[in-house]
Amino acid sequence: MSAGKNKINLSVDAVVFGYDKETGLSLTLIKRKNPPFQHAWALPGGLVKYAESLETAVQRELREETGIQVNYLEQLYTYGAPDRDPRNRVVSVAYYGLIRQSQYQLYAASDASDAQWFNVDQLPNLAFDHQQIVDTAILRLKNKITYEPIGFELLDQKFPFIQLLTLYETIRGKKLDRRNFKKKFLQLGILEELPEKHSEGKGRPGAVYRFKKKAYFDLKEKGMIFEV
Repeated sequence: MSAGKNKINLSVDAVVFGYDKETGLSLTLIKRKNPPFQHAWALPGGLVKYAESLETAVQRELREETGIQVNYLEQLYTYGAPDRDPRNRVVSVAYYGLIRQSQYQLYAASDASDAQWFNVDQLPNLAFDHQQIVDTAILRLKNKITYEPIGFELLDQKFPFIQLLTLYETIRGKKLDRRNFKKKFLQLGILEELPEKHSEGKGRPGAVYRFKKKAYFDLKEKGMIFEV
């Protein structure tokens, strides 16, 4: 067998989640400009350059194809089925990231002809094995949000408590007891109540909160277990 047929290319793919109180949990997809799967929706990503780290490559691909910069990015899984790319042998290291959706206006560039947010429950057919990657990322997010407060990466810096509750219910896919949920969070001591109030509809204005990231990491160092 020739050396050329033994060549394995390395790529990165990114599942970037955003959240909006009106549209729920979403992720960003790009429409492919070129074959294979021309005009199909896919995850942002591409081949890793020789002098790049994986993290540099995935951030570059996100900037080039969607115009976003992700602060919270975590390696998800490696996908290496021999036939996952019809062109040649490609192994992909997938990442998932969390951003505040309201802070970014998506724009397509590089080899993408479009970039859009899609609700995770209303995704189009995806190119390659990207649906499998998305399913893995959703499961990881659903599990991790119960033992690490990564949900704050999806919320605005200031938020009413109902938005935090709704976010957790959306990601976990079930209704939560509002009173117990709030009690757990307030007992953890990682929320700061602000003097301003939030009003929606005819109800009494509610408190506005901010996540105390330093307090969380200080408590974590002391052995606090985050569980909601």
